[in-house]
Amino acid sequence: MTIPGKATPQATAVYAAQFPHLTYRPLNGWQVSEAGFGGYRISPDEEGHREALTHALSQGINLIDTSSNYADGGSESLIGEVLGELAGNGRLQNGRLQNGRLQREQVVIVSKAGYLQGSNYDLSQQRKAAGNPFPDLVEYANELEHCIHPDFLADQLTRSLERLNLETLDVYLLHNPEYYLGWAQQNGVSLEEAWRTYYQRIRLAFQYLEKEVENGRIQAYGVSCNSFPAPLHDPHFTSLSTVYGLAEASAANQERRHFRVIQLPMNLFETGAVTEKNLSGDQNVLQFAQANGLSVLINRPLNAITDNTLTRLADVPKPTYPASKVEVSTAVDISARAERTLHNNILPQLPLDDETRQTVWEYLAVGTMLQGQWRAFGTYYNWRDIRSRFILPRAQSGVQFLANLENPPVDVDDWLNGYINTLNTSLAAVTAFYQGEGYKLAADIQRKAETADPDWRADTLSQTAVRALRSTAGVTSVLVGMRQAAYVDDVLAGLAQPVAQREREEAWEVVSRT
Repeated sequence: MTIPGKATPQATAVYAAQFPHLTYRPLNGWQVSEAGFGGYRISPDEEGHREALTHALSQGINLIDTSSNYADGGSESLIGEVLGELAGNGRLQNGRLQNGRLQREQVVIVSKAGYLQGSNYDLSQQRKAAGNPFPDLVEYANELEHCIHPDFLADQLTRSLERLNLETLDVYLLHNPEYYLGWAQQNGVSLEEAWRTYYQRIRLAFQYLEKEVENGRIQAYGVSCNSFPAPLHDPHFTSLSTVYGLAEASAANQERRHFRVIQLPMNLFETGAVTEKNLSGDQNVLQFAQANGLSVLINRPLNAITDNTLTRLADVPKPTYPASKVEVSTAVDISARAERTLHNNILPQLPLDDETRQTVWEYLAVGTMLQGQWRAFGTYYNWRDIRSRFILPRAQSGVQFLANLENPPVDVDDWLNGYINTLNTSLAAVTAFYQGEGYKLAADIQRKAETADPDWRADTLSQTAVRALRSTAGVTSVLVGMRQAAYVDDVLAGLAQPVAQREREEAWEVVSRT
């Protein structure tokens, strides 16, 4: 059932008044929370994600950001289901809104379009085969295309509204249109020609989006772009002032211009939105946005990407015991030796076909895989993610398969009992090593942030990272991935500690140099 209505200034103000301990900021006349619920990795298949979003909406978060390609549309579907439950007959449990329904008009919903991956990529191939491809398609990489042509945007907006169960989407953003510039560079297009074509495509998209505002399917639009804060000489640089001028030219008159929102990355490592003076008048992106009435949504506040390395800006628990490189290597070698026994002495005697035998070996060759490359996982959070999503499920499947064999010709149980112990020891050693490294790094980042600006001091590194952003003039809201209720609580604990918003250029300069 389609949820009628759209965000309104009056309803969002009523919502904000229920949470006087939190600060809300204006976005297109609405009042939105200083942190928004980022929908990048949420899926309707995960009950915890549903609980986290419900919890956030019940406790003062009224800005939700998603995209048509997040979880291949699954992110939008989950948001639509939760909104339908809360704005329909369902009531929030254990929250401030438990005595009344959440109104659709109290929540600002942002979605985006531009990527063709997964089902969108399949749709593109079907259209090509039928002789009706999307115009201006950027064939960027294997199973990855990009497009901001009105034909594609119209298709995507319809699908997004259906998945979100909405009558009207509050904000619709072009999702990383700079992919065209990357494609142009790869294909030898001159920079001058690339920029000319790039901005022509954005203008065409804006003209279409203005019509969708008139049609009532969206209220406002904008651009989510990673290269707004880039240096002028970067071939992927997108000039916010140029984009703003295109929006003015696309509207019937300036008063009716509905280009209202931009989104960009910024964090304690990626500081360009403040430190890059890449616009006329020696302005940075945030200053230009302020001067021209644009709201700014910050993405990647806790996931800093520098030199192709991701640093998670969150506390790492102190390891219960230190693990040296020698201890880790020794534990991994012991696991690898046990795996060689499996490969050379046990698997050849089992009544298995070659494919099954190879699969069992690949699932259980954990130590063999880790030998020589256990330090290549980079960070504690990256290692933890790979361990939980890849290593452990495969190893558990391999162990269970061998344990369920009936009357094997060799003593599999004895080998399994010993191997499980050695595997657990080696994984624990690798985890302890990364924990120790991550704990030191997180403490160092926290100290540097507090040194740059004492106002940024908070109870956790993630709260400090968000606090630095929400205290900076020009930032409207910080989009945080809150896939667990515990993450929501951490964000809310930080938001409950007020901080003045002002120009903090000096502090960001200090951070950028350290």
